[in-house]
Amino acid sequence: MIKVAIIGAGSAVFAHRMITDILAIDGLDGGTFALVDIDPERLELAHQIAELTVKRSGKRWTVQATTDRRAILPGCDYVISTIEVAGLANVRHDYDIPLKYGVDQCIGDTIGPGGIFKYLRTAPAWLDICRDVEALCPRAIVINYTNPMSALVLAAVRATSLSVVGLCHSVQGTSRQLAGYLGIAYDDLRYVCGGINHLAWFTTLELNGEDLYPRLRKAAADPAIYEQDPVRFEMMLHFGAFVTESSGHFSEYVPYFRKRSDLIDKYMRPRYLGERGFYANNWPTWRADHDKKIREWIEKERRGEQAIDLTRSHEYGSEIIEAHQLNRPKVIYGNVANAGLIDNLPADGCVEVACLVDRNGIQPTHFGRLPTQLAALDSAHMMVHDLMAESVLNQDREAAVHALMLDPLTAAVCSPEEIRQMFDEMAETERESLPDWVNPQRIRAATA
Repeated sequence: MIKVAIIGAGSAVFAHRMITDILAIDGLDGGTFALVDIDPERLELAHQIAELTVKRSGKRWTVQATTDRRAILPGCDYVISTIEVAGLANVRHDYDIPLKYGVDQCIGDTIGPGGIFKYLRTAPAWLDICRDVEALCPRAIVINYTNPMSALVLAAVRATSLSVVGLCHSVQGTSRQLAGYLGIAYDDLRYVCGGINHLAWFTTLELNGEDLYPRLRKAAADPAIYEQDPVRFEMMLHFGAFVTESSGHFSEYVPYFRKRSDLIDKYMRPRYLGERGFYANNWPTWRADHDKKIREWIEKERRGEQAIDLTRSHEYGSEIIEAHQLNRPKVIYGNVANAGLIDNLPADGCVEVACLVDRNGIQPTHFGRLPTQLAALDSAHMMVHDLMAESVLNQDREAAVHALMLDPLTAAVCSPEEIRQMFDEMAETERESLPDWVNPQRIRAATA
């Protein structure tokens, strides 16, 4: 019987998605879900919906729930991290303060000022989790879904000996979108993809040996298609390949589209297509709505009404568990150490490539070389990730400042002096959520 821990299970909608996917694995009929969260109220919500989902499935799984992860980690085969550290308290600061300096974000949780400060809040807690796993269930496969993905995985790889993989849904989601833009069946699409998380590139798109890029460029000339993904189509037309992350989020990764109001007006569209402050303006409401939805499902199920959908999603987490536990080989796209995988990206960084998974675990595959222009974009971010990881591992504030100075969008808008001022203001405003070394004046005040 296997044991799957979900750390950060209070994000009940996503935890429920993971549980539903695992319950959908044919032949994996029993085990234990161990749910962990530091928020007892949200943890109990996740616990209740998990119990009802298991009941609906008819399988022999048990559910544990605790605020003490060390109590449940022994014996775990898989540890899934979905943690969020002080995000609700800081999502407005992550957007509003950079905006004062001219940096206008859409999502702001993976890169840029918002992403870097989310990392400074999150990475210490993530590393504490990893060290507990290393001590209590060192053979477990650790699956990270939390952003900033690349930099968190990089820190874990450098600080522990664990088998860690970071998972996103951008490759499988975008490949399905591309099939739609091209008007072909998804199962007929052959693709090769590689790069870094949110900045991986479809270097091959084929149908029965036919290169589909000429067809995709023609499709981009159709306003009805172009308007569904303006920034990604622009990048494809000028850089030669389609990228994995949504137009809005991707627009934060490059210096081209958000540095002037006229460019934002030209290329940005509502919601995930680039809306200004999209996450900051909506995330608190989404969280409340998600909790409300879970409560409604619980009430309906208790009345005997079917509210829980047991359909399996295309998230890779359950694919890894099925492939490893039942030795059913699968290929997923994972974020892993670049151990000779992408030849012209930094060898000590984290990349996103196709990985074979079977009873031997996660085995990344060799990608080769990215086209130089694409490798240049990815390498720039990998240097930012390197500084982010080193800042936390060495408690080095200046490394974090330099990471923000090298962020492509921030650097396109601000001078080094302005970036340092922005960092100082964000650090002071978010000080209660950050480690003390980010605000050294706090240490001096405490010891004075």
